[in-house]
Amino acid sequence: MALAMHRECSSKQMDASKYVRYTPEQVEALERVYNECPKPSSLRRQQLIRECPILCNIEPKQIKVWFQNRRCREKQRKEAYRLQTVNRKLNAMNKLLMEENDRLQKQVSQLVYENGYMRQQLHSQASTATTDNSCESVVMSGQHQQQHNPTPQHPEKDASSPAGLLAIAAETLTQFLAKATGTAVDWVQMIGMKPGPDSIGIVAVSRNCNGVAARVCGLVSLEPMKVAEILKDRPSWFRDCRCLEVLNVIPAGNGGTIELVYMQTYAPTTLAAARDFWTVRYTTTLEDGSLVICERSLTTSTGGPSGPSSSSFVRAEVLPSGYLIRPCEGGGAIIHIVDHVDLDAWSVPEVLRPLYESSKILAQKMTVAALRHIRQIAQESSGEIQYGGSRQPAVLRTFSQKLCRGFNDAVNGFVDDGWSVLSSDGVEDVTIAVNSSPNKFLGSQYNATIFPNFGRGVLCAKASMLLQNVPPAVLVRFLREHRSEWADHGIDAYSAASLKTSPYAIPCVRPGGFPSSHVILPLAHTVEQEEFLEVVRLEGHAFSPEDIPLAHDMYLLQLCSGVDENAVGACAQLVFAPIDESFADDAPLLPSGFRVIQLDPKTDGPAPTRTLDLASTLEVGSGGARPTCEADASTYNLRSVLTIAFQFVFENHLRDTVAIMARQYVRSVVGSVQRVAMAIAPSRLGGHLGPKSLSGSPEALTLARWICRSYRICAGAELLRGDSQAGDAVLKEFWHHSDAIMCCSVNTNVASPVFTFANQAGLDMLETTLVALQDIMLEKVLDEGGRKVLSSEFPKIMQQGIAYLPAGVCISSMGRPVAYEQAVAWKVLNDDDSHHCLAFMFMNWSFV
Repeated sequence: MALAMHRECSSKQMDASKYVRYTPEQVEALERVYNECPKPSSLRRQQLIRECPILCNIEPKQIKVWFQNRRCREKQRKEAYRLQTVNRKLNAMNKLLMEENDRLQKQVSQLVYENGYMRQQLHSQASTATTDNSCESVVMSGQHQQQHNPTPQHPEKDASSPAGLLAIAAETLTQFLAKATGTAVDWVQMIGMKPGPDSIGIVAVSRNCNGVAARVCGLVSLEPMKVAEILKDRPSWFRDCRCLEVLNVIPAGNGGTIELVYMQTYAPTTLAAARDFWTVRYTTTLEDGSLVICERSLTTSTGGPSGPSSSSFVRAEVLPSGYLIRPCEGGGAIIHIVDHVDLDAWSVPEVLRPLYESSKILAQKMTVAALRHIRQIAQESSGEIQYGGSRQPAVLRTFSQKLCRGFNDAVNGFVDDGWSVLSSDGVEDVTIAVNSSPNKFLGSQYNATIFPNFGRGVLCAKASMLLQNVPPAVLVRFLREHRSEWADHGIDAYSAASLKTSPYAIPCVRPGGFPSSHVILPLAHTVEQEEFLEVVRLEGHAFSPEDIPLAHDMYLLQLCSGVDENAVGACAQLVFAPIDESFADDAPLLPSGFRVIQLDPKTDGPAPTRTLDLASTLEVGSGGARPTCEADASTYNLRSVLTIAFQFVFENHLRDTVAIMARQYVRSVVGSVQRVAMAIAPSRLGGHLGPKSLSGSPEALTLARWICRSYRICAGAELLRGDSQAGDAVLKEFWHHSDAIMCCSVNTNVASPVFTFANQAGLDMLETTLVALQDIMLEKVLDEGGRKVLSSEFPKIMQQGIAYLPAGVCISSMGRPVAYEQAVAWKVLNDDDSHHCLAFMFMNWSFV
């Protein structure tokens, strides 16, 4: 009864409150309080009535109801705005998908037409039974038509004049639009990149085209002019951009401009030169209001003025690329980004060519990075992203850029920045470079406090190495989370001391340092969490009296990216720099770190034939060989390039001591990373074989038996210690033999044999994998002396079956010299006693 009376009373009060009419002055007073405190307490509401006489005729319960209704309206308004935003995104994305569907239908129609035309031509050629090459020319014409990169035919005029540049710009615009919205490039959508209102967009990479190309289409909530301004500022979002200069600006019609642009980019590793570009950039507005920024290189074929050049860079080419920015109804823009470049892959070592032939890496580092940067700024501007602390998003982005730029400068070591290479200690595995010219650093990622007047410089120890069967994301995530597995706390203490005005000298840090732990403190992350900026606190502990001066907490500013195994591309990075407790916005940064890039084999060409599939049968396992098209590059035969660079400040009189310490430390880190890589490598991957994968490889088992039997016949001795005929035991013992054993195809021309198989020691010596081994020729492994010796001994091998070669030096696939005490070459016979291949065994080998 009491409860019913209470409900009735409350209902009457609520009903009474509905008929309250508030004057504009009362509403204004209530709104002021609401802006300060949307949910005031009962005491605050009573205080409000006392302080505002105009509210004295309103009951406290009615004021409570007003605040409830006001919060409800605010919630409904935000929800309505959110739904409208989602609806606009869905409408824009639907429009984008319909356009993409139309483009794909055109592409299918074009391919069907070309297929029918080629069939007709092939049929007519076969019916006439001609013997010329016209049939081949017809087939090739279809392939060339897919590449859609013809040499432009320019009118006979001075291409360096404004009119000539305008003609080049107009042609570039046409070719770019054909790639962005047409079928000029055979685009293949990347796996896992499904479009949606919150996705990055539609990401596609090229297939069967000159160079490498990537395209992304997406929706952003920024106005087109703001988007264009951000995209033109390439150094702000393209981490590999060292510098970009606009050397000339020419007005064009319709309010557009033609710009001559020179850009330098960093090399991703220490093993190849950096690239630079000389381009013409055209900005204009289309009839439908879309904004276009297109670009292409100026070469001898296109004409135009010649640009700057530098001996430290290799000139690469930008094929027609750019940005199509279309305004959306209700605000925002739809962006089409196309990047199409030729990075001159043939000028780099063969093992690195996949880096320069991978459209996926281009998409991750440049194309998708541009759209992500715009989305990040858009969400920061709208307040959708809130970071803790007092740091502004722009300041945090600056820290990330300084870390990446400092690490790239260290890896590349450009001469015009003041870097010079010190002589080695006889082993070329670690490169030491020094820089005592602070003028090049001041005003960039470094600070004047690093270079005081009494004479100091920066020393960088760096190295690159090949990793097998370790996904980049997995390795970098492990290095981030388990720093004690590879880092030396004493080295960290030395680096932290460099931030002091007068740091103490640590001429020789004890190996291993002393135990420490680390705590990761998040600062910021990007929208899709593909990149993290964080502070790492290194907690020092003293376990002996001499450790007391070093036993204090130290701090690192750390940037980690690419740790999502399902993300686009396969490049992961961990970069860090010591900072002090104040962590000012202009804090000096001296970055060090790791970069791991997956070497994706280029898939544009035809798949390998079954005759060279011995390696794949061994690596895949008991399931037998899979067709190449079914192999998952992220799971099988994975190779990656790891680049390590550590920077240290030194005083001039201690330069050599610090160089020795840095070289030893980087070698220690390399060894630790190798152990970590072996420990975390997935068990299915092929570097270390288990019993199942061995027993499931009949071709490998047969070849191992032939090699051992032929060695026994030719040398009169057993190749394996406990030589057994029990099938798998032969292959297992052969695989784990301490000497490097490898096989070459039989060919009377000694200079051209190609490796077909090797045991684990052989792969380690050549720094390669079983699949990549098939691309290595014998002449590229042996030095000049070794080739001469083998040439003289080759007739003996073919006649007597075996020859013993003296000590010598060969070269790994990474270009490192490998010394061996003796080599044996013998002829391998099959079960029919026919020549099958040549076998080589390099004894007691080691890297020089």
